[in-house]
Amino acid sequence: MSTSATLDSYARSNSDADDVIQYRAIHVGAIIGLVLGVLSVFTLVSATTTLEACLLVTPLPAAGMCVSLWSWSKIRREREEYTGATLAAVGFALSLVFLVTGVGYGAYVYFTEVPDGYQRISFETLRPTELQERGGVLIPPEVLALDGKRVFIKGYIRPGSSPVRTGIDRFLLVRDNNQCCFGDLSKVKYYDQMAVHITSRDRVEDTLSILRMGGILRVQPENLARGIGYPVFTLQADYAVQ
Repeated sequence: MSTSATLDSYARSNSDADDVIQYRAIHVGAIIGLVLGVLSVFTLVSATTTLEACLLVTPLPAAGMCVSLWSWSKIRREREEYTGATLAAVGFALSLVFLVTGVGYGAYVYFTEVPDGYQRISFETLRPTELQERGGVLIPPEVLALDGKRVFIKGYIRPGSSPVRTGIDRFLLVRDNNQCCFGDLSKVKYYDQMAVHITSRDRVEDTLSILRMGGILRVQPENLARGIGYPVFTLQADYAVQ
């Protein structure tokens, strides 16, 4: 065999190899899994606010794990067609890490944030059921029983409810940021807000961050007939963490 024929054969074999490499595409599932893995950081971020918010985000890392695992399996079975197994593995690892750390941290905060001597409530606790509302019961009996008791509740400062932005000791605490954005106070239900008067040396800032408040709850059913400007629920707070 001549040298020229040998070189031609070698060139053709290299060309065939290049064609094989060229057509090994990165599996789209690996890319999607990696993106979902990166976005799963919001599971950990949301855990700093409430456990409920964290749990609402958990479908994101769960989807990232499923897509990454499926993609990795597909790539392993069809090595000649796809590449990207490393990307799929990284996406799976990120989703798993953020899922475990996010839920774990959220659970830790939930079970340790209530000071001793306080009972945890939420704005959902203050809201009557549909059956109670139809029966004319606007304040649940179990909430009336909390009058004068120490409670712990989380919420946000309603913008405009305090004349100052720093060193605040009086404001309206509301359910969430969506309530804060209503603007018109008449659209906020009486069970979605609580007047707060901080009686300790603690002070808060007018920001969008969540507040953890503790103190004596006062329930004033007579204010239901006086209009939205008269809060039904008041918290004499001696504990405030922002």
